[in-house]
Amino acid sequence: MSTHYKIGDSRVIESRESADGMTIRRRRESLDGKHRFTTYERIERPNLTVIKKDNSRELFDRDKLASAVKRSVGKFFSSEVEVEEIINEVENALYELGESEVHSRQIGDMVLDKLAERNEVAYVRFASVYHEFKTLDEFEEILKQRRRKK
Repeated sequence: MSTHYKIGDSRVIESRESADGMTIRRRRESLDGKHRFTTYERIERPNLTVIKKDNSRELFDRDKLASAVKRSVGKFFSSEVEVEEIINEVENALYELGESEVHSRQIGDMVLDKLAERNEVAYVRFASVYHEFKTLDEFEEILKQRRRKK
């Protein structure tokens, strides 16, 4: 049976900042000292608007990006942590642009760059979804471009 506590019903035992400096992990203990649990705090950033291909706009959704990357790269990473690192890197790069609006194409290009650094097969899988290949020739062209960049 699990017991639910409010943060106010606990005290902090230990705090640790994540390596990227964007999350704080706090180890907590209930006020009666009988239960321990962990909370994670994430820095809240200003809203970022994504301009889609059809020029419609929507708020940047980190979870939507993570889902798209996970769906397209399949099991080509040894852990969820690697995918999470890519998402963090892309999200940080987006906010570092200092713009309130970004094009979806910029996001896709950033993801491709990160995947290219880590796993070529994941890169190709994401590229095939991102570029919406209709023919094998289109697919081969992206492979040629990738090889030229190496």
